[in-house]
Order: sequence, then structure tokens, then C-alpha cells
Amino acid sequence: MDGEVPVNLKKVLVLAAVALVLFLLITQPEQSAAAVQQVLGWLRQGAESIITFVRSLFGTATPIS
Repeated sequence: MDGEVPVNLKKVLVLAAVALVLFLLITQPEQSAAAVQQVLGWLRQGAESIITFVRSLFGTATPIS
């Protein structure tokens, strides 16, 4: 096996990850929601930073509000 992971191991890992996410959603819904909101906030900030960079690169920088 030249660096290949058997398909069965991949399936087991995916199922384990899904089970963990479901467990956390069921047992700690408020904390799970807060974590998702935080991650979405980081993604939004990153997207806004990239937009600001591209706008300033082309000389059309206007603040995003």
C-alpha cells in the first residue's frame, strides 16, 4: 500500500466524525451553536479582508459596513 488508506478505514473515520458531531449537537446544543457562529464569524471576517485587499489592489477601496 503506497500511502493509500483502505476504503474501510475511511468509512469508519467518517462515521466516527459524524457520530461525534451528532453527540455534541444533542448533548451540548448551546455550545455547539456558539461554536458554529464563531466559525462563521471568522469566515466572514476572512472574506471581508480578502475583498478589502482586492479593492485596494485595484484602487477602488471603500470600507465595508
